[in-house]
Amino acid sequence: MSEVQDYKSRLSDPASRKFETLSYLPALTAEQIRQQVAYIVSKGWNPAVEHTEPENAFGNYWYMWKLPMFGETDVDHILKEAEACHKANPHNHVRIVGYDNFKQSQGTSLVVYRGKTV
Repeated sequence: MSEVQDYKSRLSDPASRKFETLSYLPALTAEQIRQQVAYIVSKGWNPAVEHTEPENAFGNYWYMWKLPMFGETDVDHILKEAEACHKANPHNHVRIVGYDNFKQSQGTSLVVYRGKTV
């Protein structure tokens, strides 16, 4: 039996905190992020960009950057909005969310920019 890896994620160490599934993996490349956004579009989910301060990343409330991009299918446009959010909020985490209309919930979310932790 293989050994389970212990991730050193602690509330007392902001740099170690994990707050979504993909944060346990090595940082995604630009192409991998693009593929994830393309997946959101392929599922017909509505993309949205959200951001929050690193110390609040565990909370349920993230600030919405503009309104969700209802019906948006242009991956480049979605990525440009995430980049604009990051430029406007350089110290915040920025994530892209795919909202599923039918299930009335998030289909997926991924952090594309990480803010600086103190």
